Amino acid sequence: MHVIVLNGGSSSGKSSLARRLQELLPEPWLHLGTDTLVAALPPWLLGGDDGIGGLTGGDGTVEVGPAFARLDAAWTLGVAAMARAGARIVVDEVFLGGAASQQRWRAALDGLDVLWVGVRCDPAVAAAREAARGDRVGGMAAAQAESVHEGVGYDLVVDSSTASVEDCAGLVLARVAAGG
Repeated sequence: MHVIVLNGGSSSGKSSLARRLQELLPEPWLHLGTDTLVAALPPWLLGGDDGIGGLTGGDGTVEVGPAFARLDAAWTLGVAAMARAGARIVVDEVFLGGAASQQRWRAALDGLDVLWVGVRCDPAVAAAREAARGDRVGGMAAAQAESVHEGVGYDLVVDSSTASVEDCAGLVLARVAAGG
């Protein structure tokens, strides 16, 4: 296994699951994803028509502009290149474009052994986590809870609103041990 892709909405439990997998997997795995990319952006792309809007205000809807889209595409290819160079990677992603987002990742990861994991979470539970975190725009978790999964195919689906991070990690580990 080269890559584990975790896709889910904001506050669905992807990052907690990725960190737990890093603790449990027998080899070192990097945890990279949407938050890593956003943290690396120049501040002027955090808002406006060219970058990514909705992360610091609004109704929870995230808007992606052309400059961000170009950087996101390059990011995806870069993550794939790291995996091809021998790094094992847990990708923590939000497929804002649903099936089109997965297709872009599938093309980039072509030829690599990938486990596709849907991280589902009841919208009300995700919204409560979002409010407790205090670092997300209200409404983002509920807006993304279902939409990021539309048309997306998975090898495994976990539900962090009904299972603990430990149980979700156990399910992923079992699939990794089985070869996907």
